[in-house]
Amino acid sequence: MEILEAFDLTGSLRGAAALAGCDHKTVAHYVALRDAGQAPGETAPRAMLLDEYAGKIEELVDRSEGKIRADVVHEKLVAMGFGGSERTTRRAVARARKRWWSGHRRVFRPWCPEPGLWLQFDWGDGPKINGRKTLLFCAWLAWSRFRVVVPVWDRTLPTLLGCLDATLRAIGGAPTYALTDNEKTVTVEHIARVPVRHPDVVAAGRYYGMTIRTCVPADPQSKGGAEATVRIAKADLVPTSANLLPDYGSFAELESACAVFCTEVNAREHRATGRIPVEELAHERQRLHSLPAQPVTVAFGQTRRVGWDATISVDGARYSVPHQHVDERVWVRWAGDELVVTIIEPAGAREIARHPRGQRGRPSIIDAHYPPDHPGRRAVPGDRTPRAANPAEEAFLAIGDGAKAWLVEAAATGASRVRSKMAEAVTFAKLHGSAAVDQALGTAALAGRFADRDLASILAHQQAGPTGPATRASETHSLQPGTAGWAGFGSTSSTTSSGGDHS
Repeated sequence: MEILEAFDLTGSLRGAAALAGCDHKTVAHYVALRDAGQAPGETAPRAMLLDEYAGKIEELVDRSEGKIRADVVHEKLVAMGFGGSERTTRRAVARARKRWWSGHRRVFRPWCPEPGLWLQFDWGDGPKINGRKTLLFCAWLAWSRFRVVVPVWDRTLPTLLGCLDATLRAIGGAPTYALTDNEKTVTVEHIARVPVRHPDVVAAGRYYGMTIRTCVPADPQSKGGAEATVRIAKADLVPTSANLLPDYGSFAELESACAVFCTEVNAREHRATGRIPVEELAHERQRLHSLPAQPVTVAFGQTRRVGWDATISVDGARYSVPHQHVDERVWVRWAGDELVVTIIEPAGAREIARHPRGQRGRPSIIDAHYPPDHPGRRAVPGDRTPRAANPAEEAFLAIGDGAKAWLVEAAATGASRVRSKMAEAVTFAKLHGSAAVDQALGTAALAGRFADRDLASILAHQQAGPTGPATRASETHSLQPGTAGWAGFGSTSSTTSSGGDHS
């Protein structure tokens, strides 16, 4: 530009050269380029060996939609007679691909979400607990960036709906749309690239007033938010050498860690928005739909009929439920490593039992689920509680607990004339009172006295009371003459003599 300015000032090639400090031929060169309408630094293209193959390169790039490699193009050109280097081909292919993509590149429009409109969720691999793999259900509101992470054992449909219900109640409402990936629990199949929704998912979305949508495959605009949430949750919750987290000893520890993670990320400023998600949720909650009082029924898992033994069968193992629900239908689902049993009542859902994971052939029984007098709650199998079957038995058992204990012990020892002794006790109860006879019967049961005159003797002793101080044998006197006779027991001589006497 200094050369051209000097020429315009002087109008002489040599004068401009003297001012610009260059040769007058250089001034003449740049003046000729300007007069021809070319840029000063632009040079005329030279003929190249690849010029006659330029059309073929454009054809190959267009047919492959810009994906063909330069080495493949070079091989084809060599077969056609090209004698240049592969470097020349690579440069030509790069220029051709750049021109092709400039007219075919996908243009993205930034997604500007509205408050209360979009919820996104996806799944991620969680840490292993006692060698068993877990999953992380990760959801976030697209506008406020509020995140919810729920750990689970599986990604079945009941678990998915349970996680959705927990997420909606954590954010305090339901958005208009829920966006997720094309998994089998949401999308049954694709027909002409159109996703066919799972009917239960559609019903659950309708129950909450929310439409379930799925992402377009390989579409960063619709998948990016949920996948970023999964990536961050895994980085902060799954033990790795990068975060130095210890392994989790139980599922409860993982649940606690997820709750702490959600509290931390929702309370700090978001990098993209510059706002705190939990504060923005308060504004977005005004645009969310109200939730039903009870979760969708499918979220409670599978149904089971309670048998007459007050148990249900799940995965081959049996679990007890309160006996009041015999022959009723209950809902069962896994919450971590526990089985949760729920019933649906007019007033809403209510949890009635919770069991740790059982094993086939080993029922999980809780005694509180059965009535106090149920035979299964007794310490000794086969034990029975006396129940009157006629007026005579009813009169005897009405005496008290001592009478019941006497009957049980007398029957166990095979005592004779039990019914006549029961009638005798009823007569004594009328004469001496039920309290005294009940005490005597209890004493007889403890002492094992079931003879004909034992009850009368015990009653007489109770009425007379002790006649003197109790007599106890001292350690200095004993009726045992000694142990010398037992000294040779088992020896050869004693055995021989004993055998001789016997013979």
